[in-house]
Amino acid sequence: MQGAGHVGSNLVKHLTEEGAKVYVTDINKDALQQVATTYKAEVVAPDSIFSLDVDIYAPCALGATLNTENISKLKCAIVSGAANNQLADEVVHSKMLMDKGILWAPDFLINAGGLINVYSELKKFSRAEALKQTEHIYNVTLEIFKKSKTEKIPTLVAAMQMAEKRIYGGK
Repeated sequence: MQGAGHVGSNLVKHLTEEGAKVYVTDINKDALQQVATTYKAEVVAPDSIFSLDVDIYAPCALGATLNTENISKLKCAIVSGAANNQLADEVVHSKMLMDKGILWAPDFLINAGGLINVYSELKKFSRAEALKQTEHIYNVTLEIFKKSKTEKIPTLVAAMQMAEKRIYGGK
């Protein structure tokens, strides 16, 4: 977990409640210590987070933390986090992750629920209506992963193609 702010700390909470071992880093030492102490997460140096042998790397703070150097260090199977603009170069690094066999969930996909919530507030939808709008995120995520695997294209490309088809109707 990279990031011990609001989003990162909530994710650490949920993961540790489910019994996961969590490594956490942040440049804010106070927030880092608070999360580590509260949830018994193991603190690691910011540069060390990339080379840990873990299942998932979750970037939940700074953008552009995934670059050629850091991706080459990754030993995880999945990159999935709430940070915006996680890749220093989306085209280059989404392909690099795919070529390395790392499943990457694009940031706009991970954050879709938050965007739906903002839209729902603007449209004055009830909480139930807002939650109903999020019901398809999981299945869309699986569709993106399947399209990526089947067509041998990065998840970013699959997600963008599906979004464009939905927006423009396949034009």
